[in-house]
Amino acid sequence: MGILDERLAAAVAHAYDHAPAFRALMDGAGLRPADIRGVADLPRIPVTSKDDLIRMQQENPPFGGWLAVPLGSLQRVYLSPGPIYDPHGTDDEEMLAAAVQALQAGGLAAGDRVLNAFLYHMVPAGLLLDEALRHLGATVVPMGPGNTDLQIKVMRDLGVNAYVGTPSFLDVIYKKVGDMGLPSEALPLRKAFFTAEPYPPALRQKFEGEYGLHTAQAYGTADLGLIAYEQAGVTGMVIPDNLIVEIADPQTGNSLPYGEVGEVVVTTFSRVYPLIRFGTGDLGVMAGGPRRLMALVGRSGEAVKVRGMFLHPNQLKAVAGAFPEIKQMAAVVTRQESRDVLTVQVELAEGRGALNREAFAENLKQALREQGRLRVDAVEFVEPGTIEPGQRLIRDERQWA
Repeated sequence: MGILDERLAAAVAHAYDHAPAFRALMDGAGLRPADIRGVADLPRIPVTSKDDLIRMQQENPPFGGWLAVPLGSLQRVYLSPGPIYDPHGTDDEEMLAAAVQALQAGGLAAGDRVLNAFLYHMVPAGLLLDEALRHLGATVVPMGPGNTDLQIKVMRDLGVNAYVGTPSFLDVIYKKVGDMGLPSEALPLRKAFFTAEPYPPALRQKFEGEYGLHTAQAYGTADLGLIAYEQAGVTGMVIPDNLIVEIADPQTGNSLPYGEVGEVVVTTFSRVYPLIRFGTGDLGVMAGGPRRLMALVGRSGEAVKVRGMFLHPNQLKAVAGAFPEIKQMAAVVTRQESRDVLTVQVELAEGRGALNREAFAENLKQALREQGRLRVDAVEFVEPGTIEPGQRLIRDERQWA
């Protein structure tokens, strides 16, 4: 039995004894911890999807029975879109270690002055990467997203040479530099590390070719931290040692062989929040051995990531339910240049056609921003019957060039 097998067996036994939801999952499948002796036995455990987790937390708040330690022992609790409560405890050193590995592989190092453009509240990205950067010996400038004028001033004043955030926001910053009549060289950036959204080849060509940046990306979720990251000289992304990643059939949950597309299913060794065979909803393909994730190719779950944040149909339903004027509501995500565009389609209830649509649209945008922390670009009022009952409430029509 290898080290990974031993760690998995111990994690399964601990989760069975301390996390009621996992015990119920195992019992329902007719399994006991002794049945999972190593990685080869892992596919016997049913997959728990992100949608399952949302439902379980709603039915059994706050953590759906997955918390394996007393709530009072937690260090932080984050709130991710869905909504999902993400507990972080004293064993998060492994999550931190994975972030450090990813940043090092991306070229970040001691002495760098790094602008962190991720949120520092509610979601874990900002604080997690802040801690990892400081562990490396970098100086962190905790800016978060938005305020592009101020971002540019700070970068120039402090000689910031590295950026951590989404690629689309960095593109917005560079465009603002151009609007100000400045050359791209006015920004002292030399490195950029991206996560939370796809990094299209066209943007990579712009950042590395036109602006001369060294760039790298990582793939992660709020529930699990960073799951895979780019490393120089390696095709695809490397999986850190604190996780087991499978590519599974979205319908059956069975593991798929290398080279086949399926859902990214992750198992963590956390003793605080033991997500074992957690289905991320992302589609990927594995190649080159069990520690390499070749590529991500889309989403299989109901949630869609927009500008680095997940938008879930439950959020649309919650907001629509607060407006009696709305009969049906859906969202469409498109891509203009390198920017995500979120359009909400609204079918008004009978007899509501005379309302002030401009004012109503602003109120709806504000409600959606408060619910999902995402800015809605446009509200489109559609004819009755346009939004069919039972259709997907979020349509992802983006093309990644």
